Amino acid sequence: MQRTWVPHRMTYVTSGDERREPDAECPFCAVPKKTDAEGLIVARGEFAYVVMNLYPYNSGHLLVCPYRHIPTYDLANDEEVLEIAHLTQRAMRVLERVSNTAGCNIGMNQGEVAGAGVAGHLHQHIVPRWFGDSNFLPIIGKTKPVPQLLGDLRQLLADAWFAD
Repeated sequence: MQRTWVPHRMTYVTSGDERREPDAECPFCAVPKKTDAEGLIVARGEFAYVVMNLYPYNSGHLLVCPYRHIPTYDLANDEEVLEIAHLTQRAMRVLERVSNTAGCNIGMNQGEVAGAGVAGHLHQHIVPRWFGDSNFLPIIGKTKPVPQLLGDLRQLLADAWFAD
């Protein structure tokens, strides 16, 4: 039997299926108060920021979040919508340069019923994709191998963010 090293998944083991406490601070409101390295922030804009996903579907899975605590895209103002779009475009270019991506899945899950893990705070997923990046492990082993530590990849992406 082969083993796949996926240390970021330890959070699932230690936290179980418990939901966040109702009075706990929103994680997307808490992250910008941290240093970039501590919060895994790749880039900060005026109205939104780019952060590594703690539970990535693929290596380099990013989230674009407005600073303002709003639950759905239709509540975002024009400045937030524009900056989320520009940060998304930039993230795609940086991921392609740093990680040689072949494409990206981009999307927002609006509300808990739609699959939003943090339904109270709008966030857009950018999931990098490569040919052959899917295999049997997510189905059989219920594990998605991620070959790079989040902090290491965050540093590479942050360094490349303003390279142009």
